[in-house]
Amino acid sequence: MNLMDKVNSDWDTWKNFLGQAVEFAEEIGIPRDRIALLAQQAGEVLAESIPPGNPEQQVLKELWKVSDQQEKLVLAQIMTKLCRR
Repeated sequence: MNLMDKVNSDWDTWKNFLGQAVEFAEEIGIPRDRIALLAQQAGEVLAESIPPGNPEQQVLKELWKVSDQQEKLVLAQIMTKLCRR
């Protein structure tokens, strides 16, 4: 499964993919606040460039669209927490 397939997959596969990325970042010593900032940057790219692959991603995209920068950081923190194993 390539990267785009993982991004546009079902919710559980997508969460697993994100969880693996968060786990890897933690294993190499990236602090959680930095992981959240990276997740926020990734969220910007996804929201601007990738059509949602499932209803849950559509909800996240809509929330992202109406959020300010601080709210986007909170969404990114929540998503990294949700996907953490």
